Amino acid sequence: MSQKQPKLIIHGGASSLEDKGGLLAVRQSLHKIVLEVYQLLLAGGTATEAVLLGCELLENEPRFNAGTGSVLQSDGQVRMSASLMDGQKQRFSGVINVSWVKNPIQLAKALQSEEDRVLSDYGSAHLTRDLQVPIYDPATDFRIEEWIEERKTNFQSKMARLYADPEARRGTIGVVALDQNGYIAAGTSTGGKGLEKIGRVSDSAMPAGNYANRYAGVSCTGIGEDIIDECFAAKVVIRRTDGLSLVEAMERSMQESQTNQRDLGAIAIDSTGVIVWGKTSEILLAAYHTGEKIEDTLEWFGSGELSGGHL
Repeated sequence: MSQKQPKLIIHGGASSLEDKGGLLAVRQSLHKIVLEVYQLLLAGGTATEAVLLGCELLENEPRFNAGTGSVLQSDGQVRMSASLMDGQKQRFSGVINVSWVKNPIQLAKALQSEEDRVLSDYGSAHLTRDLQVPIYDPATDFRIEEWIEERKTNFQSKMARLYADPEARRGTIGVVALDQNGYIAAGTSTGGKGLEKIGRVSDSAMPAGNYANRYAGVSCTGIGEDIIDECFAAKVVIRRTDGLSLVEAMERSMQESQTNQRDLGAIAIDSTGVIVWGKTSEILLAAYHTGEKIEDTLEWFGSGELSGGHL
């Protein structure tokens, strides 16, 4: 098998917020992570290894709503969800509403080889114990203070802010990678939307928000319920599998989402190395490596920019 040029795209969330501050800090963070993960791909790392590394690095960055710095639910607790999909094996694994761990994506990795591959909060807690994962508190002072402020207004806000500070945006994180063997993987991780009811399930641990096969991989961000209603990630991958180009698959799916007034964004790569993103939200915080250089989507504001594709 001839080697392919690796490709990589990551995202740090999507939002409909008007303020465009903090782009420099977000760009530096995303570009640094893209560079580190792409070096792994160039060294022969697999798509799954690249996705795991990228998700870990994004989970460890407090400015994004995954891992450290995750938002708090209505009862003041952090509950995170994450999933991993190996496109070559077409195998999905994930954890839902897990607490007291640093990197939920690592739990999703551990479940790849298990018969039961998606666990809820109770099962995830048992998994962390069985794996002897160290106890870790992902809550930050900002998120705790934010939750206290929201309590003062009796949770009138529909969701927590997507900011950790005036210089940073926040959101669900995701990674899609194509390795030298032409294999694809996708991973997505989130702290949720904030202030949600206890037990609410995110799209990030469903094929609706994270999906891959040997033709394409997609990771989503935005309003989880909107992504679930569209079954967005699986829809794009299936359309690519059925013969549409990745750009066509993304455009058609985004147009449907826009018609249905959904608020979401997505990143994707296919087996030919095409990189595509799309959004109905105002902002998509994404960066990618074309094989020649690192680029990002941070200047793509406003409605109408439904997709972009790069070889």
